[in-house]
Order: sequence, then structure tokens, then C-alpha cells
Amino acid sequence: MAILKKYDLSGQEVGSVQVDDAILQVSAHSQSIKDYIVAIRNNARQRSANTKRRGEVNHTGRKPHPQKGQGRSRQGDLAAPHYKGGGVVWGPRPKDIHTRINKKERRAAIGFLIAEKIKTDRVRILNGEMNEPKTKTMASFLEALSMTGRRILLIGSASAGDSASQACIAKSMRNIPKHEFMPVLQVNGYELARSQEIVVLESALEELISILG
Repeated sequence: MAILKKYDLSGQEVGSVQVDDAILQVSAHSQSIKDYIVAIRNNARQRSANTKRRGEVNHTGRKPHPQKGQGRSRQGDLAAPHYKGGGVVWGPRPKDIHTRINKKERRAAIGFLIAEKIKTDRVRILNGEMNEPKTKTMASFLEALSMTGRRILLIGSASAGDSASQACIAKSMRNIPKHEFMPVLQVNGYELARSQEIVVLESALEELISILG
């Protein structure tokens, strides 16, 4: 039975939540997890690099010098790659490298990574309401839990009813480095894999556990 500790905004432990071991028995192949994370990174690429080839540059079509009589090699136009402003040979071109992510593999990978974080005691529950953004309050909270300087993923609820306090908490961590805030439905395997600690708002706990099945 895994136990998730619950803390208030001052960093004091105020309770705990038990998670059944049967829920944490999520299996996923390591290669499928790697392929899923690589696909996320590929799909995040901008893919805007573009160079013009010889037929695309805006250049005159006239010959730079006569074909014969001057002892120079013959040249067709100034768009040749060896001229300044000419076309680029083998330069980057925009291409679609979008990688399709299998839905079952994605769910299995996310569930496995969440379960691993719970098993290794790297998930904390935040039980507290915030009426206005206060970076100092969140910094004190992280310091009390010895998480200062660590990469943290803050997971919030996807329901609209918790948006006011949740927005204040998310805004309070905006100036704290190495953190990412995401609603539970937007959590992906890349952020889970690179985060060292996970802080879950109490309102999002049931939604997070439901991902495990």
C-alpha cells in the first residue's frame, strides 16, 4: 500500500492518502515509452527551416558574362550556388516529421510513469487555498519540503470549479525556476519523465488516480 503525504501551504503535513498496490501495477515496455517520448519531442519541433534552391531565388536570368572569348568558365546565370545570393545546395527544407502516437501506448506510458513516481515516494499532495498569487508562499512551501532547486511538475484539476485558487497557485510558481504547471488531462510522458518531484493539488488527486485505472 503506497502512502501519499498531504501538506498545507506552510509545508506542514496534514494527512495522507493510501493508494492500493493493485492500481500501481501498470506495465509498459521500455521501448514503447522511449518511442512515445521521442514522438513528443519530434512533434514539438517547429519545422520552419527553409532554404531556396537555384530555381527559387529572386535573381536575374541573364548570363554573368559572355559564353566565349574571355577565358572564363561558362556560366548560365547568377542563381548558381557558388555565386553570392545564389541557391543553396542540400540546405534544410520544410518537411512533415509528425510522428503518430498510439493511444494505448500513450495511456500505458503515462500510467506507468505516474505509478513509478508514486512507488518511489516522489509525489506530494498540496491541500490549500490561495486567494491571491504569492511567490514567497510557494517558495516557502518548496523549501519546507526540501524541493528547492529540483525540477517540479505541479498538476492541477481539469474542472472549471477549481480554477480561481488553482490559477493563483500556478501564477505563484511562475517566477520559480525548474517548474511546470499542467492540468491533469494535459500531462504528458515527457514532463513526467524529466520531473524530479510531482506536486498534485488535492482537487486533482482523483483525476490523477483514475489515469492508473
